[in-house]
Amino acid sequence: MAEATHGIGGLTFDASKRNLPPEAGVAIALVLIVVVFEVLGRILMNDSFLFNTRENIDGIFNVARLQIIILQVSIIGIIALGVTQVILTGGIDLSSGSIVAATAMIAMSFAQVGEINGMENTRAVFGSGWVDLPVILPVVVALACGMAAGLINGLLIAYTGIPPFIATLGMMVSARGVAKWWTAGQPVSFPTESYAAIGSGMMPVFVFVVLAILFHLILRYTVYGKHTYAIGSNEAAARMSGIKVARHKVLVYTIAGLLAGVAALVLSSKNLTAQAGMGMMYELDAIAMAVIGGISLQGGRGSIPGTVLGAMIFGVIISGFTFLRLDAYYQEMVKGAIIVGAVVLDQWRQRRAAAKA
Repeated sequence: MAEATHGIGGLTFDASKRNLPPEAGVAIALVLIVVVFEVLGRILMNDSFLFNTRENIDGIFNVARLQIIILQVSIIGIIALGVTQVILTGGIDLSSGSIVAATAMIAMSFAQVGEINGMENTRAVFGSGWVDLPVILPVVVALACGMAAGLINGLLIAYTGIPPFIATLGMMVSARGVAKWWTAGQPVSFPTESYAAIGSGMMPVFVFVVLAILFHLILRYTVYGKHTYAIGSNEAAARMSGIKVARHKVLVYTIAGLLAGVAALVLSSKNLTAQAGMGMMYELDAIAMAVIGGISLQGGRGSIPGTVLGAMIFGVIISGFTFLRLDAYYQEMVKGAIIVGAVVLDQWRQRRAAAKA
């Protein structure tokens, strides 16, 4: 039987070398993790992790648990979308969680009501003259604060030669300091109804999904996306090909800051308060989501769908441990192991890819 060929060069088609997209492996891992928790639930809890077992509730799936899983990863997932783009360029962003805290404190200050139960709100940060403002104002303030922090990160990294780790570490400490200084450590509460609506119900999930689709299309079909991958794959070659590497890095870090600002907006409106301790360790969770989803820490490889799947794996694991009634400190230990494991997995993928080259 004649050997199958394709193309004018007569290259032999070898089906054994046809690889599934990286997202397929992540999706399979997600399914396997769900199956593990389902089996453990049946054995240890005599209950189902995924399916509905209550006779008085219609439906096959446990909708409430599915909603919780998606909700608890959606806000960090928004940050992960920005972190993904940073890592694709070969960089890192450790400042996202602190930017969330500082931005939430500042934005909420512009979203407070003037009266609480008929009494004047004496906790208003700017006094009675800056209350009951249109919701567009705190929204713009949040986006501007996030962009400003990201812009500073980008400028430091692109034009001073400071490693991304150091630059964003400095921003992490500084932004957390701003969050504590803004109201001397006091929380900012009592937002307007229009501001609170931003994070109500399933709105965080809607925002996350819309942004994920948007940035997937941008990275895949625009010049911005091509330049992002090119810089992460080989920065020197990208510079030689005419890509303005420094300017593009500034743009990428600014977008990451913008998305941290969006996360702050959604988080503070969902919680109806802003506190200086918000967003603690969010940056590490976001990095873990991205790496679990197939993003290479060396840059140049990965995708937004992979990050979304990584976020879902994170959510399923957390929800699964809660379902099995394991204490919170076990969850923290497992999250730490996931972060380390994600880096080990990335290194293994790098060695495997190098061996095939």
